[in-house]
Amino acid sequence: MNPLDALEKYFGFREFREGQQEIIEAILEGNDALVIMPTGGGKSLCYQLPALVRPGTAIIVSPLIALMKDQVDALCAKGIDAGFINSSLSLAEQRQRIHDMETGKLKLVYVAPERFRNRAFLERLANIQISLFAVDEAHCISQWGHDFRPDYYRIGQVLDQLSRPQVLALTATATPAVREDILRSLNLSEAKTFVAGFARPNLSLRVVQVQNDAEKFDRLQRLVAEKKTGIIYCATRKKVEAVAVELAEWGVPHVAYHGGMDENTRSSAQEKFIAKQADVAVATNAFGMGIDRDDLRFVAHFEIPGSIEAYYQEVGRAGRDGHPSSCEMLFLHPDVRVQEFFIEGSNPGFEVIAGLWGVLRSRANEKKEVELTISDLASLVPNCKNDMAVSSALSVLSKNGYLERYDIPGKHLRGTRLLKPETAPAALSIDREALDEKERIDRDRLRQMIDFAYSQECRQKFILGALGEHASAPCGKCDRCLSRSDKKIRPPEGEEPLVVQKLLSCVARMSWRTPDGWQGRFGKQRIIQVLQGAEAKPIKDLRLDQLSTFGILSHLDAAYLRDLLSEAVSSGLLEVGTGQYPVLSLTRLGESVMRGSRDYRMAWPIPGGAPELPPPSPKRKTATAKDGTAKDVPPGDRELFEKLREQRASIAKAKGKPAYLIAQDAALRELASRRPSSAKAALAVQTLKAKNLRPHLPAFIQTIRDHHSL
Repeated sequence: MNPLDALEKYFGFREFREGQQEIIEAILEGNDALVIMPTGGGKSLCYQLPALVRPGTAIIVSPLIALMKDQVDALCAKGIDAGFINSSLSLAEQRQRIHDMETGKLKLVYVAPERFRNRAFLERLANIQISLFAVDEAHCISQWGHDFRPDYYRIGQVLDQLSRPQVLALTATATPAVREDILRSLNLSEAKTFVAGFARPNLSLRVVQVQNDAEKFDRLQRLVAEKKTGIIYCATRKKVEAVAVELAEWGVPHVAYHGGMDENTRSSAQEKFIAKQADVAVATNAFGMGIDRDDLRFVAHFEIPGSIEAYYQEVGRAGRDGHPSSCEMLFLHPDVRVQEFFIEGSNPGFEVIAGLWGVLRSRANEKKEVELTISDLASLVPNCKNDMAVSSALSVLSKNGYLERYDIPGKHLRGTRLLKPETAPAALSIDREALDEKERIDRDRLRQMIDFAYSQECRQKFILGALGEHASAPCGKCDRCLSRSDKKIRPPEGEEPLVVQKLLSCVARMSWRTPDGWQGRFGKQRIIQVLQGAEAKPIKDLRLDQLSTFGILSHLDAAYLRDLLSEAVSSGLLEVGTGQYPVLSLTRLGESVMRGSRDYRMAWPIPGGAPELPPPSPKRKTATAKDGTAKDVPPGDRELFEKLREQRASIAKAKGKPAYLIAQDAALRELASRRPSSAKAALAVQTLKAKNLRPHLPAFIQTIRDHHSL
């Protein structure tokens, strides 16, 4: 049967999608191949069709245990003999599947990567006619990728043990460095590489700058109400649970998914979502690979992801049917710290690795095995910051041949078997430069993600450039394209070069000069205060009023200076720090411009815009008069405000909680000013949406009603 006949018979199509035919022809000619094709582009057909027209069984390596059954069921429904082998099967079922492969009954078999740890399984595979060895989600192979998995890394060795069958590696996103690493790890020196265009014209990308989680929830509620179906990605398990609680309060049918759940719970959530029994999934990044649901109208990120590749693969799960879909990242700069925590955990350093090896040697039994949990090991390793660092150290030791991990029968625990127990910790042969290089790359990827969040460039153009497509045009749909549609990017004119030089000089004088460049100390707000010559107490306390640039741009309003700073970041003159606070630092280009270069372009803001309001500060204390009445409450509202404070004190005493945990003074001022007639009316006001305030709104509303009845 030729490929076109098989395409029509089994899949109901008479022609291939763009890019598919060339890939399939290369495979049928016997070439190894690496395929980079966006989500929804039809990657699976690139291995399914060759498997149908060639003798033998195709093995598809996939990390998607929860989805294998659905994929196999879909193939079987088309009349294709397919199966899967993973930990959900009993030993007898696994043996039967292998027998079916040996007899040629199965054309495609999906295999979880950890199965290849089993020597007996590998020995049985050696007797099978493998028509194609496909590695799906191949970015998991690369230590430079965003989702590195040790079991994937060993696939290159597995191929050698299977006498090098023909290999097809596939993934949705991969930078040039990751592609090279995939090819090297699989030893595909002569493979053909196919890179389909990464652009997704139906996706509208947006970064929403927020001040706190309350703003995130407000934006999320509107997005869910408008778009209905989608995925909300969170960085941590705790945040998944918090968002799930909010979705439940909003009455949104949803599922939650994170690594802390047991396998059955995760599988059930995934199956429920795929079956469209829930509109929204809130999950960590472990969720979504291979999700075959084409009606998702949005993907939201509650926190900043760790890399452009991870972000673009996740947003790519929206709009697989080609219809317009929205992708929003709710950006709060302190969230960067979460990703820094992950980087620290995934890069333990040689000291922690050697410390762990010492613990394993001292705790090993006669069989040179250790059966301790990751948490137990972490508590024993000196200078170990978290459990994640131990998991990463185990991966490094495994990759270098010092140990192997194995499943302990009857326990939800994996053991560790030492392969070179005679090696002393100090004698470990581990490439320390490679460890340092990996950490540097991880931090660079986070740096790039932060640049993306602050960039004024077209969102999709920025991403495509990061993935190696440098000739792409602006998408016209993202927040940047829409906001800049009436702006012209041009070189500086007239007095503009001098203004920029003064601005950059001020940033330089508010920074530290280091051998590697400039290290920023302050964010936009403080820099603007110095540029305008603000007589603020923090400015004087820090002696910033003594700088030569103090008040140097006092004739320009704050809104213009804020926009100019943003454009300086977008144009590469300044960069935003990766720490907890978004401090600004001079780049090399910025330094050259500060010294007189005019080799730069930007979308120049228009002077004289409306004065901007100071940013909200939830930690700011309210100044009060001696009689306890807030000074900044208008006279007509003070009596009601005091009654509301008395009501708060009464509730706090009954609950045994501090008053500020019942309601902030700012909320009471808002209630005294607006005097809502119902809790529903109060919740329409942003500052009255705090979760701790909601249960007590009826009591405060009654106090307002009683005050009006006097």
